[in-house]
Amino acid sequence: MPGLESIPADVVAVSDFERHAATVLPPDVLAHIAGGSGDERGLRANRAAFDAWHIHSRVLVDCRDGSTATRLFGEELAHPLLLAPVAYHKLVHAAGELATAQAADALDTTMVVSTLATTALERLAAELRRKWFQLYLQHSRAATANLLARAEQAGFSAIVVTVDVPVAAMRYRAARAGFRHPAEVVAVNVGEPPMTAPAALPGNGSRVFQGVMAQAPNWQDLEWLRAQTRLPLLVKGVLHAEDVSRAIGLGVDGAIVSNHGGRALDDAPAALTALQSVRAAVSSDFPLLVDGGIRSGADAFKALALGANAVLIGRPQLYALAVAGAAGVAQLLRILRDELEVTMALAGCPTIASITPRALTPTR
Repeated sequence: MPGLESIPADVVAVSDFERHAATVLPPDVLAHIAGGSGDERGLRANRAAFDAWHIHSRVLVDCRDGSTATRLFGEELAHPLLLAPVAYHKLVHAAGELATAQAADALDTTMVVSTLATTALERLAAELRRKWFQLYLQHSRAATANLLARAEQAGFSAIVVTVDVPVAAMRYRAARAGFRHPAEVVAVNVGEPPMTAPAALPGNGSRVFQGVMAQAPNWQDLEWLRAQTRLPLLVKGVLHAEDVSRAIGLGVDGAIVSNHGGRALDDAPAALTALQSVRAAVSSDFPLLVDGGIRSGADAFKALALGANAVLIGRPQLYALAVAGAAGVAQLLRILRDELEVTMALAGCPTIASITPRALTPTR
């Protein structure tokens, strides 16, 4: 990988990247990345949900043929650890998503490229063997169709449509730190400005309901999107089983259970908690992924045991990128995969398919 940078010698776990990132990032940028919405109850709930489970230690299991390999949408994956769509990588590193993509490709990882990337999606596609595209529905169907067509032509193998932030939540930590989005950090793949509330509304109109939400996507837009592509279509940001069932009825191929990393509805349940109720409501062969709060291979193991087919890693990729560029992200992925393999071996689960709820026990 070009542009390798030095990884601090004491980086041995995912949390170490966050610790070092706090020393290299401006305080307002760190607050923007690390913070959640409101009083951050959803952010804290994500971590607490993982701490609510122990993993059974099993002995004398033959793991000589063990593997983290798995399969999603007809594609063989070396492991079920994906990079979540995270916007604006150039907030933390000059190379932006290009460095992240180089690391993902080196570690045989699927990268889900954000609509709000600061690097052209075609340039990133050229770096990646395994690539999905995350889509925000745009202000018009024509603009959305154009973005979708570009992703298809660039060779992305799945489309992830994010649906849980039709209006931006109040993010108090970032606001208190004085974060302002830098003008030079641009979402280059979006040719027109995102939806915003009008400066003034007639009468007593609400800037939320008659403003932003009047233009927000709805179920009809998801149905329309399904008809626009033959690629696997995943809906991201669902927490309620009824919403997942309705999306399945419209023909989506998978779902990502997520509370947007605690950055949407503050009092939403933890993604891991919601995963369990969603899995119970859908067929066992319907692909479910989860993100939010995963900070170790053991966390990934718990998510797989509770019904996820794969997991996505969000904030840590920015911390690693800020600390050591492409080398940092590669090391992050290497740590997570090593931890997952060790956890599987000690839990007596030599394959991804062998990781079931029976591998866990509640902490209380």
